[in-house]
Amino acid sequence: MSGHSKWSTIKHKKGAADAKRGKIFTKLIKEITVAARLGGGDIEANPRLRQAVAAAKAANMPKDNIDRGIKKGTGELEGTTYEDVILEGYGPAGVAILVESLTDNRNRTVAEVRHLFSKYGRSLGEAGSVAWMFDRKGLISVAGDKISEDALMEIALEAGAEDVREDGTEFEVITAMEDMESVKQALEEADVEVDAAEISMIPQNTISLDRDDAVKMLKLMDVLEDCDDVQNVYANFDISDEIMESMD
Repeated sequence: MSGHSKWSTIKHKKGAADAKRGKIFTKLIKEITVAARLGGGDIEANPRLRQAVAAAKAANMPKDNIDRGIKKGTGELEGTTYEDVILEGYGPAGVAILVESLTDNRNRTVAEVRHLFSKYGRSLGEAGSVAWMFDRKGLISVAGDKISEDALMEIALEAGAEDVREDGTEFEVITAMEDMESVKQALEEADVEVDAAEISMIPQNTISLDRDDAVKMLKLMDVLEDCDDVQNVYANFDISDEIMESMD
């Protein structure tokens, strides 16, 4: 299983148990605001905004909150100006880590993320040091017990997907960014239940971790995700099912 998808699965499980709705909402509103500022407030014409709104709805965010976030982005309401900050670093066993942030204070965010890396004995790298190891793609998750891999692959590839991968209890449909919505729509029209669809950074290769490094890696990912300014964390690691089961 890929590090990114494995971490996504863990995050979904954590999200169901964690009482961090306020923090989740804050991050979602930031993304909605920035997406609306950069691409306009028309959800249908702005893929980034459409994805952000879909994520907000999935988290049960009230419609009023979503609408205010969009209006702050378009300038209809006064709001804070955020900028994208991408930080790169290394984890246990040389795992490449890419941290996407939205912040109103770049220096604060860099200092906080640097501190977290240092706290766990890791370091930030120079800009471009690990980004080249990832490709920005559409990622659609489908429950593995709802459809066979062959059937899913036939539908997805016909709709323009690049690849279908099995990842434990689910399948991942990989698409070009611009094709994600049309592939998702094709799957839904074929009565394939889509668990999630997002633009993601997919690692070109992964590093297999032993149990000790896996524990350290997941702890680092967890504290990074918990940082207020951090929106997404990607890493090119792999954890076997046996090791994951031993950590439960």
